[in-house]
Amino acid sequence: MQSEASAYQVLLYYQYVEIEDPDYFARKHLKYCQSLNLKGRVLVGKEGINGTVSGTVEDTERYMDELKADERFRDMVFKIDEAEGHAFKKMHVRPREEIVSLKLEEDVNPKEITGNYLEPKEFMEALEDDDVIVIDARNDYEYDIGHFRNAIRPDIKAFRDLPDWIEQNLSDQKDKKVLTYCTGGIRCEKFSGYLMKKGFSDVSQLHGGIVTYGKDPEVQGKYFDGKCFVFDDRLAVNVNRTDEDTVVGKCYHCEEPADTYINCANVQCDKLHIVCDSCKEKYNHYCSSACEEEVRMIQS
Repeated sequence: MQSEASAYQVLLYYQYVEIEDPDYFARKHLKYCQSLNLKGRVLVGKEGINGTVSGTVEDTERYMDELKADERFRDMVFKIDEAEGHAFKKMHVRPREEIVSLKLEEDVNPKEITGNYLEPKEFMEALEDDDVIVIDARNDYEYDIGHFRNAIRPDIKAFRDLPDWIEQNLSDQKDKKVLTYCTGGIRCEKFSGYLMKKGFSDVSQLHGGIVTYGKDPEVQGKYFDGKCFVFDDRLAVNVNRTDEDTVVGKCYHCEEPADTYINCANVQCDKLHIVCDSCKEKYNHYCSSACEEEVRMIQS
C-alpha cells in the first residue's frame, strides 16, 4: 500500500501509431482526462501520441488500463514516478503535425526506420567503449543540469535544430559507432532514423530513455551525472543511484555547483535558470537585479 506522500503518480508515455483524426481524438481525450481529474500535456498527431500526466494512483492506473484496452495502445509502455501531488497545473490535449518535431522536408517514420534498441545494461556497456560517439538528443538546457558522461552537448534550443547541428558538426563521423539518448525515448526514435537516412552506419538508441535507465535495478543510473530535466513542475529528477553521482550544473549567478532549476519571478521574463540555494535567496528568485527592479516599479 502506498504512503500518503506517494498517493500520486506521474506517467510518461508515447506510441507511434496511426491516428486517423487527431483533432477529434484530442477533443475526446481531453474530456476523458478531465473526467479522471488528470493534469498534464498530451500531443496527438497522425503519427501517434506523446504524453505526460499526473493524478492519483487510482486514477492513473485506470487511465493506463483503459488506454491499453484500445488496440492501438495495447503495447504502450508507461514510465511511472511516485509523486506527492499533481506535477502539472492544468490538463492540455493538443493536435499537432508531429508529436516530436524535427521539421524535416521528408519526415522520419520510426515504424519504418529507427536505430537499434539498447536496453539499460547494454547501453551502459556501450558507454564503456572509448571508440563511440554519444549524442544527447535533448536541448542544451536539459543537458546542462545532467547528462551521460562524455556525451556531446548539441548547441540547440529546440529538437528541430538538431539536424542542422549534426550536418555542421558530425557529418564527417558517419563511420563511427553512435549512441543516442533522450528523456523517455521518443525523440531518439526519430533522431536515430534521421542519422541512418543521412548515412551513419552504426546507430543505437537507449530504449526507454534516461527515465527507464535510472529505474533499472542492475544499472542504477550509472554513468549519468547530475539530474534529468523533466517538463513538469518538478523540473528535474534524480537518476544515478550509485555512489558516483555528481552535480554538473552551475549556478547562473555565481557558477558554483547547483542542480535546481527555477523560473525568474518576473513573469514577463520567466527565464529558466539553475541556481544554488544561496543565490536563490539572495536574488529573491529573480534572474537579475533588473528583473526584480522592473517588478517593483510595476507594483509601486
